[in-house]
Amino acid sequence: MNQLVEKKPITKRYQRLALFGYIGLLALMPSWLYFFEPRSDYSNGFVFAIYILPLLLPLKGFIQDKTYTYAWANFIVMLYFIHGSTLLWIAQDELLFVLLELTFATCMFVGCTYYARHRGQELGLKIKKLKDDLAEEKAAHEYHKDQK
Repeated sequence: MNQLVEKKPITKRYQRLALFGYIGLLALMPSWLYFFEPRSDYSNGFVFAIYILPLLLPLKGFIQDKTYTYAWANFIVMLYFIHGSTLLWIAQDELLFVLLELTFATCMFVGCTYYARHRGQELGLKIKKLKDDLAEEKAAHEYHKDQK
């Protein structure tokens, strides 16, 4: 269904921004933490599990262009905001890497947010409003009550 509805130029722009941030983080984190500034106090497995593995979770959805993947990937990118924001204060010697991480995380967050919004509108995807959900639930409850 995603391929049947043409993407508007703004939607494509946000997708490119999201992918720029995502690929940037995917390239930055292993190169930073394994090659440029290796963490001697952590094992390679720990670094992989905490800093790299979360980035691999949305990979399949990004490749398949799943709108919902772009939406929930924002939960993952928050880890990198927290990491970068923390290191901004405590690791002045790694400032370049920290600023790159925050830049890529920001690009990914903004791109994913607005791509999911615009693409969702193009595809007609909606999240029900709570009042509509409650009204349906009440009607179903009344229906079952009347059936008894």
